[in-house]
Amino acid sequence: MSHAFLRFSALVLAFGASLASAQTLAPADASRIDAVTLYPGSATVERLLRVTAGSRSATFACLPAQLDARSLQVSGGAAVRIGDINLRTIDRALASGCTSPLDERIRAAEDEVARARADADALELAQTWLKTQAGSAPAQAAAGPTPAQISATTDALRRGAQDTLVRLHLARRHQQDLELALKRLVAERGGSAQAARVAVVRVTLAAQADAELRLSYQVRGPSWSPGYRAALDSRGPRVQLERLALVAQATGEDWSGVALTLSTGQPLAATRGRLPRPWTLDTQPAEPPVVAKREAEFARGALLAAPAPAPASAEPEAAPPSFDAVATEGSYATTFAVPQRVNLPSGGERVTLSLGAQTVPVTLLARTTPALESAAYLVAALPPLPGVWPAGPVALERDGAHVGQGQFDPAASDFARLGLAFGRDERITVRAEPVKDFTASGGFTGARSERTLERGYQVDNRHERAVVLQVLDAAPVSLDERIGVQSSYEPAPVDRTWGGQPGTIAWQQELAAGASARFTSRHVISHAKDVRVREQR
Repeated sequence: MSHAFLRFSALVLAFGASLASAQTLAPADASRIDAVTLYPGSATVERLLRVTAGSRSATFACLPAQLDARSLQVSGGAAVRIGDINLRTIDRALASGCTSPLDERIRAAEDEVARARADADALELAQTWLKTQAGSAPAQAAAGPTPAQISATTDALRRGAQDTLVRLHLARRHQQDLELALKRLVAERGGSAQAARVAVVRVTLAAQADAELRLSYQVRGPSWSPGYRAALDSRGPRVQLERLALVAQATGEDWSGVALTLSTGQPLAATRGRLPRPWTLDTQPAEPPVVAKREAEFARGALLAAPAPAPASAEPEAAPPSFDAVATEGSYATTFAVPQRVNLPSGGERVTLSLGAQTVPVTLLARTTPALESAAYLVAALPPLPGVWPAGPVALERDGAHVGQGQFDPAASDFARLGLAFGRDERITVRAEPVKDFTASGGFTGARSERTLERGYQVDNRHERAVVLQVLDAAPVSLDERIGVQSSYEPAPVDRTWGGQPGTIAWQQELAAGASARFTSRHVISHAKDVRVREQR
């Protein structure tokens, strides 16, 4: 019986090996993607195709169906004369060798699942055979089986069953993992809406010598967004700024080993600005009688119910501003060429690229607004940065520790004033004293109301070094000449219109290690008693 089991196992292994050797190879496209210029929301793709001397035509197959036909450009150097360019769109299933990259991965995953199922089924068949052998009566010998023969048969069945059950469990577990991976790929294909059609470009030409034909086209969909990483060294003090770009594309064609250039250009933005509308003045017509008015409303309702004429095509909305890398600044756009060739598969996978880093000296401030929060935050004031730095999220680190996320926008009008915040400074304690608010009558006849508000704040520096402290506060601002405001401060603030905002008060001073500072403000608001004051904060 043990010999029969070995022969059965050999058949199972041979069957599995024959399945593993079956493979399907898809033909490769003759052209290849050489370079991509990526914009916010679109990309310009450049493909290369080798043509031989004497060629009269060339075909670029398996292109994305959503490419812009008006953007097609073909060049081949002095050895190639270009004739007409023909573009047609066909079903992907009918095109030779145009299986999408994601479909190829799905087919490979399906093959893996089929092999895993075959392994599990073969092991289940082996286990069923062992059960049959164990349940069948042994062949009757002349003198009957000896105890030694019974023991050997029992051990062989036990060992065979144990080995088969363990292998069956592992095979089923492997099959479950492969099926889960296949589900992920199928879900990715459904989410990225892989195109069911492809474009084919046929070029008529006359090649006098071997040459490379270059085809460029624009395609909508691919995009990228800016990102930054800011690491503060408070002992410097200095900040290391790293540029990042988050790139994704789902065109249906993989970008493998391409030269990638990121651009701030806006090919999808409006090319013409809005013009002023006519501004006319006319007299209002007299109010019609009630009956005439109802008839006019009925007629207007009928007009509204009728189909409206189709509106004129509007200019496309401008895409949001974008980010760039190794800078080449032009008059109207900045481009950043990624130094290494990159691989970016289709299907929406996001790839983060590092576009270089630089270290800049900064001025550190401990900023607090005691009336709103009893806390101080560490702020780095950066010098003007050369080049283009589009707005984007920034990951913040302080002395090697991650402190959170922020927004980096050096082009914003208030960036120089606000700086880059690196989290709470726990060694600066802030205390706001209770507000003293009382109202009294004023004026010669007591016809005026005077309201007095007094505020006080105390800040302690627990650092072993001096810090530059900035305390911000709000003062009342009168918008009506009937309301008078008188404010006094101790000490005197360095700015009473911080950031160009009237009523925003800023104290700034150096606070020694272990030292404390107190700041007070007093505001007197006066107005006639019959004036109702509306206060907004």
